[in-house]
Amino acid sequence: MRRRRPRCLKSSSSSPATTSRTSSRAPPMRGPDPNPGRYCFRLCKNRVYYVSESLVKRATNIGRHNLASLGTCIGKFTKGGSFHLTIQALSILAANAKHKVWLKPTSEMSFLYGNHVLKGGLGRITENINPGDGVVVFSMSDVPLGFGISQRSTQDCRKLDPNGLVVLHQADIGEYLRMEDEL
Repeated sequence: MRRRRPRCLKSSSSSPATTSRTSSRAPPMRGPDPNPGRYCFRLCKNRVYYVSESLVKRATNIGRHNLASLGTCIGKFTKGGSFHLTIQALSILAANAKHKVWLKPTSEMSFLYGNHVLKGGLGRITENINPGDGVVVFSMSDVPLGFGISQRSTQDCRKLDPNGLVVLHQADIGEYLRMEDEL
């Protein structure tokens, strides 16, 4: 019997996809860049993605209709045209948040189940929060739990009874389990 040569093998100089990792011609195809540089927002199929510019340059080789996702999905536009932030935006929001709320350990689970934040569960709150401002909700150990909209100002929270509503729930990290199929 004669041995057949495999048809899929080509010389390493003809295709960058088959080059070895030690080759200086093409960068490795696995994983993100160690130093990705600048980031930007991209719209793809009514979803907004937060992605490094180096990944955007690499994705230009793929057709838009074939592209499933790109980077981190931080929100989506609804059919009515309004924009909804998703829980994947939490890491970006937590790093840049101006208004923050910290919860007591006893009310963390209530917030993670999708309930609003009451004054009795409030541990700390930053100054100069006005009603309607977006806030990031943290645990007392500075772990970001989610985000919401403030219902009261900082001064009003001090006078409020323990059952008063402080933050309206928008999203929390418990959504990873509750809405696993949609994310």
